[in-house]
Amino acid sequence: MSTPIRRDTVVSTLVTRISEDVLSGRYPPGSSLPPERVLAASYGVTRTSLKHALVQLAQAGLVETKHGVGTLVRDYQELGGLELLPALLRLDPLRWGFEVFQARRQVGALLAAEAARNGTVAQRTRLVEQVAAVRAAENADQAQLAELEFHRELASATGNRVYRLLSNALFAAYLPVRGALQGPFTNPAEAADRLEPLLKALLAGDAKAAHAAAESYLHETERLMLGA
Repeated sequence: MSTPIRRDTVVSTLVTRISEDVLSGRYPPGSSLPPERVLAASYGVTRTSLKHALVQLAQAGLVETKHGVGTLVRDYQELGGLELLPALLRLDPLRWGFEVFQARRQVGALLAAEAARNGTVAQRTRLVEQVAAVRAAENADQAQLAELEFHRELASATGNRVYRLLSNALFAAYLPVRGALQGPFTNPAEAADRLEPLLKALLAGDAKAAHAAAESYLHETERLMLGA
């Protein structure tokens, strides 16, 4: 029997636990989950909590509940959503971490170019403020969070809401493991200096220069993160 889950986090924790069991192959694509009564008992939760969790898992593309049939496991690589990234990173940090970094570089450079083209005066001002916040940070943790907010502002400055949602998915995967990725932020002043060429290109509205600066910045921070 699985370890019981605390009631204050029951549904969200249950979603995580079942996601990991599905993604690890305990319940492979095409198979059925155990009956709800059995499944709820195995995790030490009520059937009501289980039903709420299954709704979220269905929305993420992991399972499908059919009346009279039960809950079937779907092929997450064909039908899953970006909500699965945090769980995938926990299960296989090397494989999925490499692919997340690759997406981060490519998507980040694209966002920087679009932000240079479309950013408003107010958005560019907030980007300046976030670089200043990185520089003023008292420790690596504060600098890392300030840098994350810089990228949130960058996504907003593209003017494309889909880019913002895509960025949010990458941030959701990044946040749970960020403690192991603080290499670029141990010296906040140097972290801000690395952002300056990208900021300069964004403020100039130079899409080509912003794309190149973002690629360079993301490659360098990735190197430092992996080194840490």
